[in-house]
Amino acid sequence: MKIITLLNEKGGVGKTTVATHIAAGLAIRGNRVILVDADPQGHATIAFGLSKEPGFYDLIVRNAPFQDVLRPVPPEKFNVPDEAKDTKGQLLLVPSNIETRSIAGNISDAFTVLKRFTQLRNAIDYIIFDTSPTPSLLHSSIYMATDGIIYPTKCEAWSFDGLRESFNHKDQFSPIRQQYNLSDIRVLGIVPTMFRKKTLEHQDNLRRLRETFGDLVWKPLPVRTIWAEVASARRTVFSLAPGTATEADAWGLVDQLEAQIYEHE
Repeated sequence: MKIITLLNEKGGVGKTTVATHIAAGLAIRGNRVILVDADPQGHATIAFGLSKEPGFYDLIVRNAPFQDVLRPVPPEKFNVPDEAKDTKGQLLLVPSNIETRSIAGNISDAFTVLKRFTQLRNAIDYIIFDTSPTPSLLHSSIYMATDGIIYPTKCEAWSFDGLRESFNHKDQFSPIRQQYNLSDIRVLGIVPTMFRKKTLEHQDNLRRLRETFGDLVWKPLPVRTIWAEVASARRTVFSLAPGTATEADAWGLVDQLEAQIYEHE
């Protein structure tokens, strides 16, 4: 089981879009996937047409059983309609709502998230966390559970500041994890999102990213109208727009993640 977290301490950089499409793509490819909505806004929840509810809060604070909080995502919401009934994998969601904001004030053990999700080690292939931009004790607990991090970012100054802060916080947890014989958190990739190839600012900032992080910088996700349509339709691009360049962009995310994981196994 791999636990992967989407992080950037700047909002509006596309974390939810990347998280939902990676989770969906992995499920389409036959994996058992849980997407955990750890953001009080609950956008990963409504992305699949499900209702906001305190699933994550109940799981972490009230110690609710997994069967009480997991919500299956219908395959037609994330897979090609003609192929949905033949989906080999499974996508489950732990939903969120505003109560998620209160988790940090109701836990004192930084290992709470790790302890809960370790219970699923033999049942699930991937757990994907979609996080809020505001750091808290909840983020600390997610850091202690995470195997790898993906950092979506716009190629803009404020997003880069959020990226720097996120890296600093990750590095602060390395010695703590070592004390408990946990492996260091791997940076799986940095995803330039909403990329505008024709703007000099985006071109220059992408160059700076690559100079600093090298091969960790994934292929940029271009700005495309379909992403907004996907959000409105409460589906994925795999389901709504198969065969388009946008679907190819989304599959590129899944391919790059799998390549990173297989490279280090």
